[in-house]
Amino acid sequence: MLKKMLSASVFLLSFTCSVNATIVEFQTSEGNIQVNLFDQTTPRTVENFLQYVDEQHYTTSMIHRVAPDFVVQGGGFTFAGDWPLTRLDVNAAVVNEPIYSNVKGTIAMAKVAGNPDSATDQWFFNLANNASNLDLQNEGFTVFGQVIGDGMTVVEKIAGLTLCQDIPMVDYSSQNCTEQSTPSIDNFVVINQIIIIDSSAVTDADLNPIKNTLLVTEEETETESSSSGGAFIWLTVLCLLPLSIRKLIFKS
Repeated sequence: MLKKMLSASVFLLSFTCSVNATIVEFQTSEGNIQVNLFDQTTPRTVENFLQYVDEQHYTTSMIHRVAPDFVVQGGGFTFAGDWPLTRLDVNAAVVNEPIYSNVKGTIAMAKVAGNPDSATDQWFFNLANNASNLDLQNEGFTVFGQVIGDGMTVVEKIAGLTLCQDIPMVDYSSQNCTEQSTPSIDNFVVINQIIIIDSSAVTDADLNPIKNTLLVTEEETETESSSSGGAFIWLTVLCLLPLSIRKLIFKS
């Protein structure tokens, strides 16, 4: 009976530790960016993102913000023919899942300051290791994927474009920006579409995402220690039980 229980426990443990992932491709006017999403560890965020993808929400949207050496942000605006950019309608906000660290090459959800569970459609690529800032700020920013292949070359190319009010522009001078000359869609970095290119059960075997450790409080550490201690005690009891039974048998 005990053997069956242990076998079942091992099976359940291996099941819960399995990883599901999806690879998507951001097809932009400046090149393609492939991203491996973390389905298993940030499931609500990935589901939220893929819902927007299914709805074609990101098709012909703009990269609307670059903060040099910090982030490249998009997903929330489109161009309707003149300034300013038009804000897209959004679905309900998603619960924050700050499991991983905001290191260079990751993608995370943008949200409203002072509201941890306010992420909707906007996301950003981390241009640098932003862990010391973003992993703790606003209860952490949810990293839900990692750029793979040569995708960061495209992200950094976008980050290097001329900026007009933080918006990366193509063939649009600083004078054009000052005069607020009417641009064309070709002057923006356009997300033509985002597509799923691999939805296999496991696609992140070669990835080693870094965990966000800044949100672990002293109380959580104590709780974890207590839980670990409790588990150890029970394990000890289970290990000693056969010996106690054996002694009882010999005494009788």
